[in-house]
Amino acid sequence: MRHRSPAPPNRLPAPRKRFGQHFLTDTRVLDAIADALGDVSEKIVVEIGPGRGALTDRLVARAARVVAIEVDRDLVQHLRARYADRPNVEIVEGDVLTRNLAELAGGPYVLAGNVPYYITTPIIFHALALPRPDKAVYLVQKEVAERMAAPPGDKTYGALSVNLQAVVDVEYLRKVLPGAFNPPPAVDSAVVRVTPKPASAIEPELEERYRSFVLAAFGLRRKQLVRVIRTVASLDAERAQEVVAGCGLDPMARPETLTPAEFARLVRALYAAPSSR
Repeated sequence: MRHRSPAPPNRLPAPRKRFGQHFLTDTRVLDAIADALGDVSEKIVVEIGPGRGALTDRLVARAARVVAIEVDRDLVQHLRARYADRPNVEIVEGDVLTRNLAELAGGPYVLAGNVPYYITTPIIFHALALPRPDKAVYLVQKEVAERMAAPPGDKTYGALSVNLQAVVDVEYLRKVLPGAFNPPPAVDSAVVRVTPKPASAIEPELEERYRSFVLAAFGLRRKQLVRVIRTVASLDAERAQEVVAGCGLDPMARPETLTPAEFARLVRALYAAPSSR
């Protein structure tokens, strides 16, 4: 296995395709992301993919503490040198998907990141693990941002929309053009803010079941609801009809028209223990 020589101290590490690196350089967008986190003067900020430190610089100037997770070893060395004199900054080397974000923060935290497009959805769901961040601001592919925020019945509404909106509020904040990055990506991007709901649509103990059910249901998105229930839950037609009727739903409805709360009613009817219904 070949190893790259570290970049000289006066030169920034080059982007690496294998990590999907597109470094955000537009100062207006960088400021907008930092602003979207709100007042973090007494908060811990966890940053995903700090890259060369453009957003990190802004977070360090505002936050009580910053924990930045970077997978690229060259960038880790660059960042550790860059913030060597800042005791409130910790640079963690590793894959964010293998790290417990709450444990790294050591307490309540907010989250920010320019998320690599090839693993956007896994990272977003990883950040939904309890205890969730008090707020998260992501820079993602525009198409993903639209799906995250889409309402029921919208052409982009799907499993990602439902699973997120069951437990968090999603705000589409702004579009970001390719020229804001170095190197420019082939697609438009967007900034989204995610905030936990005061009351989730689904109970914590049913979240895993909920996500699996929603994914399976959208695999049958053109099927009517009774057929979806029969297939996903392995029920006969009569029992499937009873479940749908008991939830007060239209048996001819399709998954793309159901709200997160309506999906939650179905999951409770199918999987919740009698004492928890």
